[in-house]
Amino acid sequence: MTHLAAFDAAFAELPLIAILRGLRPREAEGVGEALVAAGFRLIEVPLNSPEPLDGIARMARALAGRAVVGAGTVLTPDAVADVEAAGGRMIISPNTDARVIEASAARGLVSLPGVATPSEAFAALDAGATALKLFPAEGASPAVLKAMRAVLPKSTRVLPVGGIAPDNMWPWIEAGAAGFGLGSALYKPGMAAGEVADRARAFVASWRGLIA
Repeated sequence: MTHLAAFDAAFAELPLIAILRGLRPREAEGVGEALVAAGFRLIEVPLNSPEPLDGIARMARALAGRAVVGAGTVLTPDAVADVEAAGGRMIISPNTDARVIEASAARGLVSLPGVATPSEAFAALDAGATALKLFPAEGASPAVLKAMRAVLPKSTRVLPVGGIAPDNMWPWIEAGAAGFGLGSALYKPGMAAGEVADRARAFVASWRGLIA
């Protein structure tokens, strides 16, 4: 199975990306297992976390075949190569940088660049983005997403990221969100795996209840 096919399968199962900013490598396996047990299949370790490539490598090994692991805050093509070498298969960025998107696509990796405008969204798709991250969602609104969805190709998956909680997903889903990236409402640095599991289950229950 290609990396893109694995992503598509995981996305179809649960289109929520766990963003583990600040995760330490020694916590990777425990937090990863907690997320997978709750139903998560997409996990991101931002590159501004402590020793992120080590954390990605540990999690990718531990969760092989059960989750797609990748990196966030990927800002350069060299970083794309580093993430791939560590076992990461998703390349997630806060911005739209065609060099990063093209480097990811050329390696067969999943590319989720950050966009805030229709111009950035179309540029990202032209460069080969797999899906789009609407970031920061706090600076947008469901109305903005709805307007963007009206002009983007129908198959485009857009995931709001920033400020998403179990109780505020529905307006975004109504506006056309295909899924979400979940940050501090799911995980904060140093959080025990048990608490992550509790928060993860709350998100999963909310998502499944809303789309039922």
